[in-house]
Amino acid sequence: MKLKKELKLLDIFCLASGAMISSGLFILPGLAHARAGPAVVISYFLAGLLAMTGMFSQAELVSAMPKSGGTYFYVKRSLGPAVGTVDGLITWFSLSLKSAFALVGMAAFSAYLISIDIRIMAIALCSIFIVINLFGIKEASRIQVGLVFCLMGLLLYFIIRGFPEINVRYLEPFAPRGVTAIFSTAAFVFVSFGGLLKVASVAEEVKNPGKVIPRGMILSIVVVSIFYSLVVFITSGVLDPGLLEKSLTPISDAAAVFMGNRGRVILSLAALMAFISTANAGIIAASRFPLALSRDGLLPGFLGSIGRRYKTPYVSILITGFFMMAVMFLELDVLIKAASAVLILTYIFSCLSIIILRESRLQNYQPVFRSPLYPWIQIAGIIGFGFLLFELGLEAITACAGLIVCGLLVYWVYGRIRAGREFALLHLIERITAKELTSRTLETELKEIIRERDDIVKDRFDRVVERAVVLDIDKPITMKELFNLVSEAMAGRLGLETEDFMKLLMERERESSTVLNPYLAIPHIIIDREDVFEVLLARCKSGVEFSETANAVKSIFVLAGSKNERNFHLRALAGIAQIVRDPHFEENWMKAKDKEGLRDIILLGKRKR
Repeated sequence: MKLKKELKLLDIFCLASGAMISSGLFILPGLAHARAGPAVVISYFLAGLLAMTGMFSQAELVSAMPKSGGTYFYVKRSLGPAVGTVDGLITWFSLSLKSAFALVGMAAFSAYLISIDIRIMAIALCSIFIVINLFGIKEASRIQVGLVFCLMGLLLYFIIRGFPEINVRYLEPFAPRGVTAIFSTAAFVFVSFGGLLKVASVAEEVKNPGKVIPRGMILSIVVVSIFYSLVVFITSGVLDPGLLEKSLTPISDAAAVFMGNRGRVILSLAALMAFISTANAGIIAASRFPLALSRDGLLPGFLGSIGRRYKTPYVSILITGFFMMAVMFLELDVLIKAASAVLILTYIFSCLSIIILRESRLQNYQPVFRSPLYPWIQIAGIIGFGFLLFELGLEAITACAGLIVCGLLVYWVYGRIRAGREFALLHLIERITAKELTSRTLETELKEIIRERDDIVKDRFDRVVERAVVLDIDKPITMKELFNLVSEAMAGRLGLETEDFMKLLMERERESSTVLNPYLAIPHIIIDREDVFEVLLARCKSGVEFSETANAVKSIFVLAGSKNERNFHLRALAGIAQIVRDPHFEENWMKAKDKEGLRDIILLGKRKR
């Protein structure tokens, strides 16, 4: 059963933005200022730039494969089921853990507003979000949109009121601990942008995901980076450095400087909204990982159960919610650091996946959005994220390694004998070594993903092409030799003798050439039969000599049908004409790996349906 496509650009923007704005803005600035001084604003800017390298990679991948499970789904298809299992499980763990602690993180702010035990309130909120998610992602997304717009409104009010109150003395010296501190602090605050990962996990539930998700991700990281930079800059400029570096509620304390206690309450309310929106986004995103793993046979099938009425992965949502509730009662400082390491590792996997998928030259890897400056952005991302991992320290890396080992054990014990084995890295190795290592399993899966992504509904032309004969000829041949091969392949299907079909083709060519350009020919004939229509696709890598002026035709489409199929005959001609107008058609036709690759070019070609 499929998930419902209900999310639009606004939903994606708010999901990503709400997931990013939490502790990174309302708790970390004071701790980060102690490391870098007022230059902390540059650290946030650098962290945003680095996150953007991963974002471009994620945007391309999710536009090519918009399926539930996000990062897991394309890591498994590029690096294999073992790495995919690890990525899926540790990312689920990381997102769930961070969402749970977002709720617990409200403790620092709740004292200004309410006096209820924070853990009880956190569990109550978690329960509410579980119920909302069970009723549908659209309902959960509406809550998210409301929270994010209220949050951004309060932050904008803080910026407008705070800018005139900046005390320049507090910004001097700007970088008291040097350039090295700025970079190390960028690693420290990078986790502020980790929420961007959550968008990819709900891709299957987005309308027009190939365009909407990249736009939403780019818009959210730009807007959030601007908010981060302005709010942190104003906070550094209005709050005494000695107080700022000891504060765990720096934005609220800064608001109190120029708005009094009313400002402290307003920004504490904004912090609560931020933490709640992060938790809600976490349940939405994390619950899609067990669903995707179970679909691929890497976890038990019941985890992929989807409710008939609301079309939500209810088992996965419940398990994720209960896990979040459980960890609220634990002291897990090391695991929180490990969760940060996992998020960074996932960005590395995204950059690697782009490189592997592109260099494997999979024909049906067709992203709507392509990362700019490939492969330099991906290389810079891998190096930068590796630096961030190093900066997190041995304790976090060790804990992350432990989680990776657990993921490998799950794969070895359960998923190894159940999961499909073909992935893009094998195609890359095959291309380099010229050894036969793959079938068409991955290409076929990618084809079906494109059909679902682009809402391609099979029509009669598709069914004709699916059963069509495909010829792939290496040596140069003449038109007569080609027509002889075509006749042998098509005559029997049309109820004709081979010689008779050959005569019809030759007569049609004498009437007027069917060569449309030096590259393409479309011989098409009417036969004296009833209710038949067939198509043949042919590629001649060295060219077919139709005449002296058309002596290297490489793409040939032969159409043959009865008189009562004339209307469909014309529609088929029009469809082929639209497909071959693609500016990349000739390049793609010659690069196709085999006959099925040639067929896929036609089946996935852009035409009016």
